[in-house]
Amino acid sequence: MKDALYSSGILRLAAEIPHIGRLARADGSARRVSRLCGSAVEVDVRLEKDRIADIGLEVKACALGQASASVLGANAIGASVDEIREARDALAAMLKGGPAPQGRFAALSELDAAREYPARHASIRLAFEAAAEACETALTPTATG
Repeated sequence: MKDALYSSGILRLAAEIPHIGRLARADGSARRVSRLCGSAVEVDVRLEKDRIADIGLEVKACALGQASASVLGANAIGASVDEIREARDALAAMLKGGPAPQGRFAALSELDAAREYPARHASIRLAFEAAAEACETALTPTATG
């Protein structure tokens, strides 16, 4: 029953995505697209040491992808790169039947009902996958010369 999938919590998160828009000066950026549904998320990050100091999100996704991006946007500033990686992995594990993420990104538990809809998993994971990739890009020294 799809109505159960789009709970009021999911719809509230989808409607309230913070940090919408690209960053003028990002240390790292990444774009992820779901081949299955065409949802796309772009994430820009600015790091201070290994923590996110600023984030920008461009989200063209279904309500589930938007809800996931909303949780990211609301909680990413101050998060370490390791916390972003851990949240990405915990979200993927939750969608496969594991426990909901804890701590900073515990609001991802709103997406728990989506585990029964594997075709939606890629869209839900996009924001956290893009954020982790953007952080990796920001931490990777660029070649000069």
